[in-house]
Amino acid sequence: MEHLHDADYVVVKALEDGVTIIGLTRGKDTRFHHTEKLDAGEVMIAQFTEHTSAIKVRGKAEIWTKHGLVTSGS
Repeated sequence: MEHLHDADYVVVKALEDGVTIIGLTRGKDTRFHHTEKLDAGEVMIAQFTEHTSAIKVRGKAEIWTKHGLVTSGS
C-alpha cells in the first residue's frame, strides 16, 4: 500500500478564470471523483493517491510536476 507522503504531487496554477481540475479514480472502471474550479492566479496542489490515478486540467494553466512544467490550453 502506498504511503501518502510518498505519492507524487502536482501543482496547477490557473492562467485564466474558470480552469477546471478533475480527479480520476483508479481501478477497473476509471471515473471522475472530484472537480475543482480555479480563477486566474489561484494555485492548487494535488496528490496522486491510492484512489486518484489521473488528473485532467481544462483551460489555460501551468502544471508543475517532478518531471517539469507543462502549459495547458495554449
